[in-house]
Amino acid sequence: KSHKELLIPPTPCHAKTNVMFLKTHKTASSTVLNIMFRFAEKYNLTVALPADQLFHLGYPRTFVAHFVEGFGTIGQNYNIMCNHLRFNPLEVKRVMAANTFYFSILRNPIPLLESSYIYYKNNVPAFRRSKNVNEFLASPTKYYHPADYRENIYARNIMWFDFGYNNNAEDDTKYTQAVLEEIEQNFHLVLIADYFDESMILLKHALCWDLDDVIYFKLNSRSQDTVQTLSPESEEQIKAWCSLDWKLYLHFNQSFWRRIEETIGLEVLQKEVNHLRTRQKELMETCLSEQEAVRKDHIRNRALLPFQSGAANILGYNLKQDLDNGTLRTCQKMVMPELQYTSYLYAVQHPHKKRKEVGLPLLWTRRQEM
Repeated sequence: KSHKELLIPPTPCHAKTNVMFLKTHKTASSTVLNIMFRFAEKYNLTVALPADQLFHLGYPRTFVAHFVEGFGTIGQNYNIMCNHLRFNPLEVKRVMAANTFYFSILRNPIPLLESSYIYYKNNVPAFRRSKNVNEFLASPTKYYHPADYRENIYARNIMWFDFGYNNNAEDDTKYTQAVLEEIEQNFHLVLIADYFDESMILLKHALCWDLDDVIYFKLNSRSQDTVQTLSPESEEQIKAWCSLDWKLYLHFNQSFWRRIEETIGLEVLQKEVNHLRTRQKELMETCLSEQEAVRKDHIRNRALLPFQSGAANILGYNLKQDLDNGTLRTCQKMVMPELQYTSYLYAVQHPHKKRKEVGLPLLWTRRQEM
């Protein structure tokens, strides 16, 4: 080869379109799911959606391939998988292509547990039995009975559980080390919710997507007045009570920043994060009548009302009144809650199946109305 030919710049990468996102609980994962769904629509990709009336892929049962609608006929030809499931690599591999990119997201277990407490207050016996989050954490074993372990998964090491492991396992160094190594083998990337914008930039680079593919409006967040303040004792207690999640978080928080330094560098990262925030602000000004999320009783279009749970007041958005069709579509997708979006994609991909009942007025019944 002549000297000249070697100077040809490297070919720009192609956007990865086979992607599996392990959606963990209370980790900003609903916002990521919305990003994945919009990307799937943009490229006309097939999403591995929950079968029949479910909105999750068999959770909390360990995932098996037939939890996916149409697996029998579609086989391994799904591009995107991102609804809640309890990870089971062999079964997921039966659904996803060989070259699939796997990623997930973790969150600091301290704010995570407080969030779970409020959100799952009425569903989890350990939370129901205690007055507030600090009382629960003062002596978790008083409220957390191993017999209710199925209902209590949100009360202890929920991320460890979502990754497919026993959330009540002994915190033994050899065991946790083996699990961390296994997760590193199964996942190309683990994001950190506490640095969400940085995570989106890292994801964009890893998947070779455009900035607009990772623009988001924060979904499924709750109003500040439902947040309980943790005492310093409670914070320490969480590290011990959820020590498996704590180890998981510390490990991947470290590899997250290492990855950024090796691939993007902090300087470029900051530039791109600013760019993301500017673009997000522009979109909010275009789409929203208020420049922020609003409480459930202030959401005008009931079809865009997010699912409400526990003692949390889950926020949503109001779109501007007079948007042109194209803009309206873009904006609607940006703010569409998880259940509505899942139901909508299901109707598009499986037009002959009975629709998923969201229990809310449906936005669209047929593709034409898009």
